[in-house]
Amino acid sequence: MKTRLSWWVYLVLGLGIFGYQWWSLRPTHQPDFQFDGPALVIHGGAGVITRENMTPAMEKLVRTSLERVLDSGYAALARGESRMDVVVRVLGMLESDSLFNAGIGAVVTAEGQAELDASVMDGETKHAGAVAGLQHILHPAALAREVMMHSDHVFLVGAGAEAFAQERGMGLVPNDTFLTHRRHAQYAAWAEQHKRGTVGVVVRDAQGHLAAGTSTGGMMGKRWGRVGDVPVLGAGTYADDAGAAISCTGHGEYFIREAVAYQVNAQMIWGQKNLAEAAHYTLFEVLNADAGQGGLIGLDAEGHAVMTFNSPGMYRGAKGVEVSSKTGVPTRYVGIYGLQE
Repeated sequence: MKTRLSWWVYLVLGLGIFGYQWWSLRPTHQPDFQFDGPALVIHGGAGVITRENMTPAMEKLVRTSLERVLDSGYAALARGESRMDVVVRVLGMLESDSLFNAGIGAVVTAEGQAELDASVMDGETKHAGAVAGLQHILHPAALAREVMMHSDHVFLVGAGAEAFAQERGMGLVPNDTFLTHRRHAQYAAWAEQHKRGTVGVVVRDAQGHLAAGTSTGGMMGKRWGRVGDVPVLGAGTYADDAGAAISCTGHGEYFIREAVAYQVNAQMIWGQKNLAEAAHYTLFEVLNADAGQGGLIGLDAEGHAVMTFNSPGMYRGAKGVEVSSKTGVPTRYVGIYGLQE
């Protein structure tokens, strides 16, 4: 009787320990979507974005713009355009929209000039290109790709980057091109206080390969040639098929210090976290400890997608066919405010 009782005690203890270990190792955060096949996720900046500081007209403009970009990018993926082509296409559309702080409509430096930064990265090859301090390039993301594809370098800055652009057949534009083309007149005054506009995209192609890109006008009133996280690979942009494609938005100094985009990948590859866990840990544990606010979007090779932020809001969207879909019709999502939206 005593032997039988001991056996049951050991069995119960063993099952309890196993159950505890299983429970403690379970995923604690889940992706926002899981897509089957081509997909993309975009953002238009994170920050103090609340219903209280958005008029219905402004909200409609933002939603319409994000929907238009998602539809164009997804259609390009569906007809077989390469992942890097789609990254540049999507960023080019966002750079052309004065709603966002990238390209046309960019904020200005202390000297009243627009200075633009961008980076792109391919997850299969790990090839990348980045540019910073541009004053006369209409589409910085396109130039970043030129650096990636047609130079021996990764990162070009200022006048040298613009000279390279001319060698590649890209024209220069006057700096006031970025400052005066406000497509939405009612947005101009509101933008000076509430513009949150670094733009980014992450892409998964039909073969499961990844790519990412980010573009920005930087911080309002920046001085001394300040450069934020956007063109810094591993801080604002990173892509690795073994981990995820990541694009970040927020206070760049904090994202640089914590190498946020790379850290998400490292948490996945070395820390054995899923994408959602890695994104949440990086933003809410690592970045919050440094008092940094912002957000990120991510896609992994299995189609898991996240749009994670620790700020009040983030312009964001995603499109693709969900794994759970019974119709094969793509889902299109656009959000602005908190995660409860």
